[in-house]
Amino acid sequence: MLGNYIVPFVLFISSAYTSCLHGTSRLPRRMNNNGSVEVSTFGYTNLQGPLNWAGLSTENDACATGTIQSPINLDGSIPTAAVAPQIAIPCVDSAEFENIGSTVETIVNGTLNFEKTKYSLKQFHFHTPSEHRINEEYFPLEMHMVHVGTNGSGIVVLAVLFQLSPNSTTTEILKNVTQNIENIVIPGRVTETGPLNFTSLITYLHTTTLFQYTGSLTTPPCAEAVTFLVTKDPLPLDVQTFNSIKSVVKFNSRYTQNELGLPNLLTFAAKNNARIAAADEWVRLANGTGNNANATLEGKVATTTSPTMTFVTEIAIGTEVVPTSVIAQIGP
Repeated sequence: MLGNYIVPFVLFISSAYTSCLHGTSRLPRRMNNNGSVEVSTFGYTNLQGPLNWAGLSTENDACATGTIQSPINLDGSIPTAAVAPQIAIPCVDSAEFENIGSTVETIVNGTLNFEKTKYSLKQFHFHTPSEHRINEEYFPLEMHMVHVGTNGSGIVVLAVLFQLSPNSTTTEILKNVTQNIENIVIPGRVTETGPLNFTSLITYLHTTTLFQYTGSLTTPPCAEAVTFLVTKDPLPLDVQTFNSIKSVVKFNSRYTQNELGLPNLLTFAAKNNARIAAADEWVRLANGTGNNANATLEGKVATTTSPTMTFVTEIAIGTEVVPTSVIAQIGP
């Protein structure tokens, strides 16, 4: 399936992160003296990955606390757009194509009109596997086309999902974009695309049904108030083109976020970890091995048939209360 996002918001971004806003006035592209491009300082593995984006900078707090985060699973609960975006992108003989570490992106110009606001196209980049899912199904590739409001008040991202084709057909623009992708295997490297003709893609985006919802950037700083438009059907992608992109991009998909309006999944995880830690401390205190000499231990306890097991129904360690029941090993 194919996805498009539309994104209006106001936020403050540090240039330390090469994110979805790369190439916009909020996060200008930076070229090094040797002609290479600035590389992202976040990633998708270990402590650079999505679970720790909030730990990389205080500007990324929304990644762990935001309640309308993207990407999401798109289903029947997500409405469709009442109007289609109007898009104009001129054909070009070539465009700059660069590896910014977190993705590969192409620098192009164009315009988009949506809901009485005009936007300028700054760049498009890829995520593999797809970030959005439709009815829980993911796709091999997702393309984000990033537009900035001409009045500076918003962002529109058209995100296109691609599905592997059974007959080796592929969307022409993908082949031409990746014509020289072998030249940018190393992050920071810059090359050029082949000729780019957007006519077929624009026709599709003008006519397809679009989901619409308000979410967030899918990369740091995960700023919210981002309106997404996501199409219901995918464009074709052949295996060779997909593998050429995957071999360079590797993996750059943020995990599916919680339902819109519900607490951040990382907030849930932090609370669960605190409860587990409090339960462990309760056991240590009960055994006389607790590390916190000043902690208060309170609880309602019911003894089981095992002489070394206690069923704990309520725990209080200092100010931390664990209301859920746990089984704790007590004694030698």
